[in-house]
Amino acid sequence: MTILAAEGLVARRGGRNVVEGVSLEVAGGEVVGLVGPSGSGKSTTLLLLAGLEPPDAGVVRLDGEDLAGLGERGRQALRRDRLALVFQGYGLLSLLTARENVELPFRVARRDPGAAATAAGRWLGLLGLADRADQRTDELSGGERQRVALARALAVEPEVLLVDEPTAELDEESRDRAVGLLRDAADRGAAVVVATHDPEVVDLCDRVVRLVDGRPSDPDPAPAPDPAGPAGDGRPSDPDPAPAPDPAGPAGDGGGPVA
Repeated sequence: MTILAAEGLVARRGGRNVVEGVSLEVAGGEVVGLVGPSGSGKSTTLLLLAGLEPPDAGVVRLDGEDLAGLGERGRQALRRDRLALVFQGYGLLSLLTARENVELPFRVARRDPGAAATAAGRWLGLLGLADRADQRTDELSGGERQRVALARALAVEPEVLLVDEPTAELDEESRDRAVGLLRDAADRGAAVVVATHDPEVVDLCDRVVRLVDGRPSDPDPAPAPDPAGPAGDGRPSDPDPAPAPDPAGPAGDGGGPVA
């Protein structure tokens, strides 16, 4: 069943459209990739899907309800209770530890502090950060901060997970962990949208939306077969006929074919 849907999204910046005509549907249990070169509108599309920026045209719906009709407080509640977004710049509070950053959404939602601590320990451990949990995030490397941001989003087990370049700073081992956890989130029923350049992340996607200059781009069609054949004489080309057997045999000794 479709959880998140967008139709005809347009976003204008500086007098030009940075997103134009983007439409997609994401069902629970599905990973949809946004793929394209830098500046193609992937990050802006995620902001529109999260309700952080209003589209200049088009509509975003969650379970059939237009986000524009929720009002700002309704959209804040949506992001608190049902949707998580991993920013390309991480969006962490630098004076808090990794553990405290992961616990923060629980505290904002006034959830049980014990559950917050348990979830933070679990997800930081799954992303290989158990020994860095009590470090302030301004003391962490870029790859570690990226994993903290992903842990924070995964820990709340959202219905909709929007992720911007989740593996850009990661080594191979950490990337494999992150990719596996994104797939697991979908397998538990989340609708996942991920903007990426990473071929390994693209491989985990069930579908891919390719953006070029903010517009959806269809894959190049496969070339049609040439009815004239390679010779261009209007007739299909036949395979080369098989050579006649050599009556002298391979050794050329006149003794007939070798059995």
